[in-house]
Amino acid sequence: MTTESTEKVSWSGRYFEDFAVGDVYRHPLGRTVTATDNVWTTLLTQNTMPVHFDAHYAAQTEFGRRLVDSTFTLALVTGQSVTDVSQHVMANLGWDRVRLPHPVFEGDTIYSQSEVLRLRASGSRPGVGIVTVRTIGFNQRGEIVIVFERTMMVYRRGHGPDVTAVRPVWDERARRAVDRS
Repeated sequence: MTTESTEKVSWSGRYFEDFAVGDVYRHPLGRTVTATDNVWTTLLTQNTMPVHFDAHYAAQTEFGRRLVDSTFTLALVTGQSVTDVSQHVMANLGWDRVRLPHPVFEGDTIYSQSEVLRLRASGSRPGVGIVTVRTIGFNQRGEIVIVFERTMMVYRRGHGPDVTAVRPVWDERARRAVDRS
């Protein structure tokens, strides 16, 4: 890449105007849940339910092994959706109707997708709109492990922070570094 290169900004997320009711976005990244994810989340949040961190205890339950802390599942699936639904969020307004139809176990790989349910202009903030999505997370077998609705204030195009305004500066030191490679 040089100073003469043609710059293209990669995907930067949707603004309010980019959403349409009924759109479904399959989020691009899956994530395998590790024992470390589960135990650290449980201990960091002071969740004292031993089914999440005590293998001996968990072996005596109907599951026969440790369950993944459901708040980790919520956080993971929310995070997977950011690139498509909340890259330009001003504020999260809430998570509603959170349901956990199947358990998540250490070693499961979680994928997700979101469907746009509702859109409306903000009555008090002209630079944002209100977007509600239903997001589902599912494991490597396709079993849905979490379903929730999330409502957000999303910036309209031209409002909010613009990280693409920062440009690289090709000063003499940078040019020399490239020329030496």
